[in-house]
Amino acid sequence: MRTFSRLGIVAATAAAGLIALTSPALAHVSVQAEGTAAKGGYATVNVKVPNERADASTVSVEVSFPTEHPLASVMPQPVAGWDIVVTKAKLDKPLTVHGKSITEAVSKVTWTANGKGIEPGYFQKFPLSLGKLPEDTDQIVLKALQTYSSSEVVRWIDPPVAGQEEPEHPAPVLKLSAAADDHHGAAAATNAPSAEPAKSGGHDDKGTTVSAKADDGTARWLGGVGIAVGAAGLIAAVLVGRRRGNA
Repeated sequence: MRTFSRLGIVAATAAAGLIALTSPALAHVSVQAEGTAAKGGYATVNVKVPNERADASTVSVEVSFPTEHPLASVMPQPVAGWDIVVTKAKLDKPLTVHGKSITEAVSKVTWTANGKGIEPGYFQKFPLSLGKLPEDTDQIVLKALQTYSSSEVVRWIDPPVAGQEEPEHPAPVLKLSAAADDHHGAAAATNAPSAEPAKSGGHDDKGTTVSAKADDGTARWLGGVGIAVGAAGLIAAVLVGRRRGNA
């Protein structure tokens, strides 16, 4: 009986740990490449914005791009329920892209909800096609402003520092990989730009078809393992109860 009791305790503890792993951690505004974001190339990325308030919706998101690493091309994908404004600024030093001189670059992109926005308990992905990515850095640090329907503005602008704890409001960081041979990067399938699960498609600025795919495979696997372990714990507990009843 003691053996079954110990098995039940171990199984229950393991299940609780796995459930904790599958629960969402404290979420921040972040940026994630669809596939590869290679230096000197082009990439499709998603700006992921979670709603962290229980009593207000996110109604505006503003993402600013660094002036030290200007991007000649920043193209947003239309998102249902949101108006998009792309703001450009003059460059101190022109860029040369595909043999052409570029004198201005996108300084920020603003999404403003024309409906309910991102309601409590949901998140939203805002797709962008970026290029030409810089070749003299390993990352691009963006700055984001998240405005709620309560008029609260959360400033995700603090750059992370190696060797130090994550700041309270970290800025989204796009990690860059080694330069691709063709200098065009790889844009993988994009997720649907909606606050609820959906399917959609589009094209990036290089003419590459962008299709929908699920990105929660790991979470589902962990959830399945958690359920299996939890079931094992329940069976062990039942067996222990029966043995006690027959004793």
